[in-house]
Amino acid sequence: MAFDGLSSRLQMALRRVTGKGRLDEKDIDEMLKEVRISLLEADVNFKVVREFLNGVKEKALGEKILKGLNPGQEVVKIVREELRKTLGDETSEVIFESNKPTVIMTCGLQGAGKTTACGKMALFYRKKANKKPFLIAADIYRPAAIDQLVTLGKSISVPVFEMGANEKPEKIVTEGLKEAQRQGADLIIIDTAGRLHIDEALMAELIRVQEIARPTETLLTVDAMTGQDAVNIAKSFNEQLKLTGVILTKMDGDTRGGAALSIKHITGIPIKLMSTGEKLDAVEIFHPDRLADRILGMGDVLSLIDTVTENVDEDEMMNMTEKLMSGKFNYNDLLKQFKMIKRMGSISKILGFLPGLKQVKQAASQIDDKAFDQMECIIKSMTEEERKNPSLINSSASRRERIAKGSGRTVTEVNRLREALDQQVKTMKRMQSMSETDMQRMASNLQNGNFSGMGMSQHKGKGKGKGNFRI
Repeated sequence: MAFDGLSSRLQMALRRVTGKGRLDEKDIDEMLKEVRISLLEADVNFKVVREFLNGVKEKALGEKILKGLNPGQEVVKIVREELRKTLGDETSEVIFESNKPTVIMTCGLQGAGKTTACGKMALFYRKKANKKPFLIAADIYRPAAIDQLVTLGKSISVPVFEMGANEKPEKIVTEGLKEAQRQGADLIIIDTAGRLHIDEALMAELIRVQEIARPTETLLTVDAMTGQDAVNIAKSFNEQLKLTGVILTKMDGDTRGGAALSIKHITGIPIKLMSTGEKLDAVEIFHPDRLADRILGMGDVLSLIDTVTENVDEDEMMNMTEKLMSGKFNYNDLLKQFKMIKRMGSISKILGFLPGLKQVKQAASQIDDKAFDQMECIIKSMTEEERKNPSLINSSASRRERIAKGSGRTVTEVNRLREALDQQVKTMKRMQSMSETDMQRMASNLQNGNFSGMGMSQHKGKGKGKGNFRI
């Protein structure tokens, strides 16, 4: 996951100062030395590293901090604040026109994920802002770029305008804008050509397209794995096109963090969106404060709430909770639960929003999200009566054998699914009878990674050393 290495190193560095009753300059210097190494290893621009460290040290050495009651926590707050400022200080969202269609022009080098980003934006803003998107395929150079955008458009039911690879991009954009207006689109996204490297021909063409389209937003697509090289790319494009923002892609990969921590601070161009996975709905607004919290292990509950709100129906959730509390939770309900989780993303992504839970997250990283599909196969191999009445399966070995054969899974896996269902009901009943003290103790156990008895356990499986995760 993105920033894992940087996050671990920064948290280790901050442990040098947290929990101490008193701090001196030597403590601060030792902590900052580790922070410096962490940032440089993450490929953060050296100027950014220098300014970040100077900002932290200047504030951390204040008399109020060093002589305060909890100096370590105060230093953590300072690091968080400087990290937020480095990432962009405040959220900068895409601007929408009020009395005419909003035009977004994307640009970037080949391989950065620009075409996919266009499809993701179309789906994201249709759901989030109730927009009527329209895509224009103006990348005539990369093989299959037009076909890729057309396929993406079909998969999300968004119209795509294309004139093949033999017309000039300027004409394609001109005619595309006319067609978008005819269809009543209020969000027009233009996929422009990229190159393997920046050249004069590319820039001249993009300038002509920009003059025709007069976009509200000109967004540069940057591969987050390029590190601080992204700064030079952004500078080059911005000199010619006057960028309004950046889309960071591949944030779900082995991202060291250099791009996110360098671009805004060096170029002044805000990061507006980030792509967090391969699926078309895996895109988020870039919130510097939330990302700073994630990097420092403080979680991102607001983004989790946004994810749940966007993907889970409130009435459906309430109904499921009532069934769990009443003990009437069955396999049909479990199947609905799996589908809700899949809509929100992977288990590791969901747990990534939460503070602490280090051991839980490490276990979750071993989960193959296809496990939900396997459990769905098991449930669909049951009769309707068995799904409604779990006790039928619990009391019959022959039923379990039939279900295993019908789903292509093992009896052991069927038994694990039974246990998962039972455990959820038992956990909910136990929570109902808990006192406030018990709840606090449970939260503390989770924070420390002790999740035994919480309905979550890890089974060592065969092959590749990965475990099967039971929920």
